[in-house]
Amino acid sequence: MTEPASETQIVPDSEYKGLVGALPPLPRSLALMARFDRPIGWWLLYWPCLFGLGLAGGMHTHWPLALWMLLGAIAMRGAGCVYNDIIDRDLDAKVARTASRPLASGAVSIKQAWIWLISLSLLGLIVLLQLRPIAQIIALGSLALVALYPFMKRITWWPQAWLGLVFSWGAPVGWLAVQSEALMPLALLYLGTIFWVIGYDTIYALQDREDDALVGIKSSALAMGKHVILGTAICYAAAILCWAGAIWTTRPQWLAIATLLPAALHLIWQTSSLDPNQPDNALDRFRSNRNCGFLVALAMMTVGSSA
Repeated sequence: MTEPASETQIVPDSEYKGLVGALPPLPRSLALMARFDRPIGWWLLYWPCLFGLGLAGGMHTHWPLALWMLLGAIAMRGAGCVYNDIIDRDLDAKVARTASRPLASGAVSIKQAWIWLISLSLLGLIVLLQLRPIAQIIALGSLALVALYPFMKRITWWPQAWLGLVFSWGAPVGWLAVQSEALMPLALLYLGTIFWVIGYDTIYALQDREDDALVGIKSSALAMGKHVILGTAICYAAAILCWAGAIWTTRPQWLAIATLLPAALHLIWQTSSLDPNQPDNALDRFRSNRNCGFLVALAMMTVGSSA
């Protein structure tokens, strides 16, 4: 019988190496607040942008947007993390993995955090100005979702579903940056990406199940209980089906659908090798979604460029 994960197995947010670790104390704390030491977050925010841009056929007609969106993903993921830390600073102090975050530990003041948040948001504004007006409007629509996200874990067992709405928002932005027609593929693309986010963030939440239960934080990992592997697999299956629908309504050929096979196999590996009682295992499976996002983006770009 597998023993419950001990607190020492949890990977704390205070870990940092390389360039971030070499910074002076205050810049280092600000970089940690924006999670610059953990690029997985902005990769996961960036890939849906390429899903939409790629499937809409924009990688060969609007390719500079791919670079602007990368900058935007880094800046806005950082801003979102800072905002989340401001709202959650009291809860973070009670959870082993997050207790050493700069705000929770007192390394950064509230005033400094707000200044840093505004600075990152201004950088995001520069990226916003590179988009078509309709894409700008849609991008701005995500701000309400972002603002409400930190409160979801207090009122619903499914904050991961709300995060899915937020982290998938790049798909409609990327699509509408190129075209405003054929909205059915866009709807399916967005829905599939939401299911993907719910799946991988449920895996991420496995690290905090014990502490979350103690302090009253809700999550899909707790809601699914002993069925968490099956629940995650269902989310991933729904993601593949919706993505396949998005591709089919763009290019109705079985060969086009086959471009999703590598991503599907990757997600099968994730769920089949997931150990919910081992935080290191869960963190590794979560981080592997950077590779899954690349595989899906490649599929969307391949189909979009030949549609």
